[in-house]
Parts: sequence; structure tokens; C-alpha cells
Amino acid sequence: MPALDFAVSGVRPMEDMAVPTLAFRISVRRTGGGHVRSVSLNTAVRIAVARRRYDTADRLVMARLFGQPEQWATSMRPLTWARVTTVIPPFDNETEFDLPVPCTRDSELAVTSYFHGVRDGEVPLELLFSGTVFHDGPDGRLRTAQISWDKEATCRMTAGLWQEVLGRYGSGTSWVPLSPEAHDALIAHRNRHALSGWDETVTDLLARAQHTAGVPAERDEQDQPDFVRGAAWTP
Repeated sequence: MPALDFAVSGVRPMEDMAVPTLAFRISVRRTGGGHVRSVSLNTAVRIAVARRRYDTADRLVMARLFGQPEQWATSMRPLTWARVTTVIPPFDNETEFDLPVPCTRDSELAVTSYFHGVRDGEVPLELLFSGTVFHDGPDGRLRTAQISWDKEATCRMTAGLWQEVLGRYGSGTSWVPLSPEAHDALIAHRNRHALSGWDETVTDLLARAQHTAGVPAERDEQDQPDFVRGAAWTP
């Protein structure tokens, strides 16, 4: 039976998609077995968060996702970004194809929080493959084989690609889920103060909250926690 090896040769935004999508260029090489008629491929895309270092600007979001820096050695588990099923057409020895991976604005998802907080450098990714290979047997008849569970590939993606592809849809706006009660209260505040849009409404609410609490709009760096100010740590 054929064995398949996978590698990632690049990542780019996909054009003319209904939702923000990145294309991972995947190369596949066959070793052993006969001609591959098709592959039903399942791919899990994960962020290997522990495989990069984080600077001061990243640590607030990392603390929200994984706790304090002293906990990261055990709490930093890979974040699942997407699970994608695709069909690879027939090939003999090797082939390449684009794996479409959607990007979401859902602020409730950890992966969205991660990309909003980590905007510089590269993001380490793991792609885990499984599925079924349809291939020619020695007698020329159709045979099937399962892709080995240890098949995976790694790559490093520029963090800014996430923001770039999202920026092409909806002028870069983001969505926050609200209960009907909170949404109605937000509308009432907007109408009561004759505010023109949602950005202005939320900004007004935040300014009023800061004024009521006596908190300056910009906090002094000395008021920030140690792990934000730049205390030494190792992920």
C-alpha cells in the first residue's frame, strides 16, 4: 500500500472567497504502492504556542489564555485552529494542492484572541493528517488504505497574514456576541446620546467608565503587572 508524506511550502490569502480564508500550499509525495486515484484527507491545523517566544506586548493575551508565566510550562497546549476535509485528485508520485483554512472573527474563540494579541513575528503551526487513500493494487483493482496517524507537517506563518486576510472583509471590523438585553441597552445608549455608530458608542461607554472609576485612559507602565513590564521568563 502507498505511504504518503506531507509538507507545507507556503501560505497566502485566498482570493474571491465568501469568508476570510488562507491557502496552505501542501505537497504530497507517495512512497510505495501503486497509482493514487484520490485521497479523502482530513487535516487538523493547530497553533504550537509553546514553540515561539513572546515579548512584552504579547503577554497580556497570553496570560488570559494560559494563566501566569510560571504556569505556561504546563498550560501552553496547542490551540486548534481548524479541521478541514478535502479531496486530492489522482496523482502518481507527487502532487501539490491548496488547503483552504478559514479565519474567523469570533472573539470567543481562543485562536482569535491569540492572533489579535500576537501580531508580529511568526506563528508556529502543526498540520496533522488522516484519512483514506484510494489506490491501484498489484492487480490493477481499486484498493483503500488509511493514512498513518503519525503523518504531520510543520510551518511558520507570518502573524500579520491573519490580520491581512481579515482586513479584506468588512473593512477590518470585528464581531462581539451580545445577549438581546445587552444589545438593546447598547442601542438605547447610542440613541440617548445621539451617537453615530457602534465604534463611537462603545468608545463613549469606555470613556464614561474610566471617568467614573478615576482611571486614566493610558496606564503608566509602572502600574502594570510584573509579567507585562518585561520580567524575565521562558515559555
